[in-house]
Amino acid sequence: MKAFIIDRYDGIDCVRASEMPIPELGEDDVLIRVVAAGVNPLDAKIRSGKLKFILPYRLPLILGHDVAGEVVGVGARVRQFKLGDEVYARADQDRIGAFAEFIAIKEEAVAQKPDLLSMEEAASIPIAGLTAWQALVEKAGLKRGQKVLIHAGSGGVGTLAIQLAKHIGATVATTTSTANLDWVKGLGADSVIDYRKDDFETLLRDYDVVLDTLGGKTLEKSLRVLKPGGKAIGIVGPPDPEFANAFGLNGFLRMAIRLMSHRVRREAQRHGVSYSFLFMRPSGDQLRELRLLIDSGAIRPVVDRIFPFESTKAALAYLEEGHAKGKVVIRVKENGRPSA
Repeated sequence: MKAFIIDRYDGIDCVRASEMPIPELGEDDVLIRVVAAGVNPLDAKIRSGKLKFILPYRLPLILGHDVAGEVVGVGARVRQFKLGDEVYARADQDRIGAFAEFIAIKEEAVAQKPDLLSMEEAASIPIAGLTAWQALVEKAGLKRGQKVLIHAGSGGVGTLAIQLAKHIGATVATTTSTANLDWVKGLGADSVIDYRKDDFETLLRDYDVVLDTLGGKTLEKSLRVLKPGGKAIGIVGPPDPEFANAFGLNGFLRMAIRLMSHRVRREAQRHGVSYSFLFMRPSGDQLRELRLLIDSGAIRPVVDRIFPFESTKAALAYLEEGHAKGKVVIRVKENGRPSA
């Protein structure tokens, strides 16, 4: 099968097309013929080697996490899916590879594709949707009437997190650039702050939750807009000790991560709030919840641009420019046939 791989950790030029074997099908696996694949910042971080100590992949590695496609094989223990089912999923962390014509994923990570979505739209959902769900529903326990600040509201996670928070019944503030102010309001945000002109820290007070997608100074300032007992949830870091323990990292890495997050955890404690790091995990059950919300019209995907399969490298480069509104998607098949 054709796939886009890396042989080494480096810049965008290390991504190349290659012939790779079709994945072996395990007893709990679903083999998917990939129709579309979502592109995520996580793909760039893995390609560059920034996560190689936490995620020690064997090279060559097929990139890609988000997938939508057709079931063409099922393992002996699979019960929820049959040949021909249209599905979407976030690939298992230990064997990613959505930028390919086929991928095998454990049954528990797969869900039926939302009926209202095209394959390209469905492929835009998994990482962003699961991140929003796990941050706002699981970690934050966001409730009707609470206030949440979602940074980078025009990004892949931000666009879905705004809609999910509004569905829950929260009051939503977000940050974005001047060009996207009205567009983000159209997603449901109650307050939109132009980060080029205004400082959100001086405008917002007594928030229950912050979903931070930027890190650094933005995260530190976010702690100061929370009410006592409020929760800051970060998806770009720094990782916290809970993450290190959950990943089973060795003692050296656990200590390093504890030191990396010490400053922000100390600041959070000083302000009477909490900070936690979220590294999203695959979940077919949560994708089914998102499917219900999508098919009911509560959430709609936002796709900025669709690239053909042969332009996978260009799709990655475009995402890394940082100007996409919503998600970037690769169309692997065109009119029922591989596009490259």
